[in-house]
Amino acid sequence: MAATEPEVAKLQQPVPLFFLSRHYKEYKKSTVPKKSFYHRKFKSMPAITMTQPATAISRTVKAKAKRIESIDLLRGIVMIIMALDHVRDYFHNSAFIYDPTDLAQTNVILFFTRWITHFCAPVFVFLAGISAYLYGTKKSRKELSLFLLKRGVWLVFAELFILSLFRTFNPAYPYFNLQVIWAIGICMITLSALVYMSRRLILLTGILLIAAHNLLDNVHIPGDGILSFIWALLHEPRLFNLGAFSVNVQYPLLPWIGIMAVGYCFGSFFNRGYDPEKRRKIFLYIGIGAIALFIILRLGNFYGDPIEWSVQKNTVFSFLSFLNVTKYPPSLLYILVTLGPALIFLALMEKPLNTWMEKITILGRVPMFYYLAHILIHIFAVVAALISGYKLSDMILSTRGSGRTAVKGLWFRFANYIWGVDNTHPGFISNM
Repeated sequence: MAATEPEVAKLQQPVPLFFLSRHYKEYKKSTVPKKSFYHRKFKSMPAITMTQPATAISRTVKAKAKRIESIDLLRGIVMIIMALDHVRDYFHNSAFIYDPTDLAQTNVILFFTRWITHFCAPVFVFLAGISAYLYGTKKSRKELSLFLLKRGVWLVFAELFILSLFRTFNPAYPYFNLQVIWAIGICMITLSALVYMSRRLILLTGILLIAAHNLLDNVHIPGDGILSFIWALLHEPRLFNLGAFSVNVQYPLLPWIGIMAVGYCFGSFFNRGYDPEKRRKIFLYIGIGAIALFIILRLGNFYGDPIEWSVQKNTVFSFLSFLNVTKYPPSLLYILVTLGPALIFLALMEKPLNTWMEKITILGRVPMFYYLAHILIHIFAVVAALISGYKLSDMILSTRGSGRTAVKGLWFRFANYIWGVDNTHPGFISNM
């Protein structure tokens, strides 16, 4: 909204020098009428005029009115979905008896409680890339690189030594699960080097990692050697037993680095002065194009996912098979079907928000705090287990457990997946 003429005129009024001079105290104490004091003291002194062109005022007011909150809104929504997914993980009675996307055992509602969470990690990593770019607009390239490096190291540390402790309750750290926070940290460390390249080259690198990594699906390096571990870090998720420690590589890095790199390049669309309408159209077209490409590639099982879809027992389950794409590592089709709708959302939500949306943006502004706070879900599960008759000692991880049908009646994730439970307990899970 442009400033009105009276507002411009008011801003163009002279500002008397006495507001800036050592005579201001004298002016305040004087009993002489202020107008007379001013003329007597400063009649011969020039006034300082502070003016701002009406066009500049118009741009300032317009920029403030058009503040983009769609990023925080989208991030806040995926954080809520993540929390709901973890509630299902910890409290659903069959959460780790079988995968909710296993079409042989799941049902439609349970399938979508898991499938909807596919949006969380790629959207979060993509928006982290956008945020990195926006932070860099106020810093030098060296400052941005150093910031990303330090932030990445902190996130890796948080995953290994803070989140692992909350998951296992074992300060000996016998089990490390390399998940999304670790992946974001490594992606930031990698991006701290990529920012020295041109933005076009960063974009091409990101697209290449996203689009071509499925060509490596049939490459396997067996064993527990260093080459196998490096390959797991890059592309093939695996569990490694390294002496007294177990390391579960759940988030191989190649496609995640690509997602953050592309997100970084998309940050340029949010540059100050970039036409919002043009940005909305670009995001809308790219989002629709991503979904269309997903449908084309998936229909013919041409490329982009190691698991082909197939006709199931009925039309609904055939549709579920069509949607059931691979997350570990995120396949090309997985990325298309998640980031495509995310871009459409960013395009459509770039508008004034209602009260509920504004509340959700608060969560989107403090994602790390929210991620750590949502560990309370785990604490609630612990309390529920204690009420059900389990002991605190049942909840200390010694190694990763494997699910068994004997625990079908057990409703808490820690007792049938992550924590090693005493084999005398009715909910026994044998240790691996």
